[in-house]
Amino acid sequence: MSYYGLPREVIPWFPTVDVDVCAGCQECFDFCGNGVYDWDDNDGHPVVVNPYNCVIGCSACAKICATEAISFPTLKEIAVLIQQLQKQQLENAA
Repeated sequence: MSYYGLPREVIPWFPTVDVDVCAGCQECFDFCGNGVYDWDDNDGHPVVVNPYNCVIGCSACAKICATEAISFPTLKEIAVLIQQLQKQQLENAA
């Protein structure tokens, strides 16, 4: 899978869960249809197990998190990184 000609694995767009803030409601786990999360039954919180299944730009799980335990990089940070990676890719191809 690629994104703007870049391998998906070089783009760090995926959720980070603050387990100290997480209420254990499972809303994010139930919501995400891409298999990004697994559920840790022992500790009662989501675990990001397939980060690169996350759709770049999607942060819906963070928006539905009542305790704001889920965060993402900013879209601006990702856009700048993508531009840098594309430039490197062009320079390496030359």
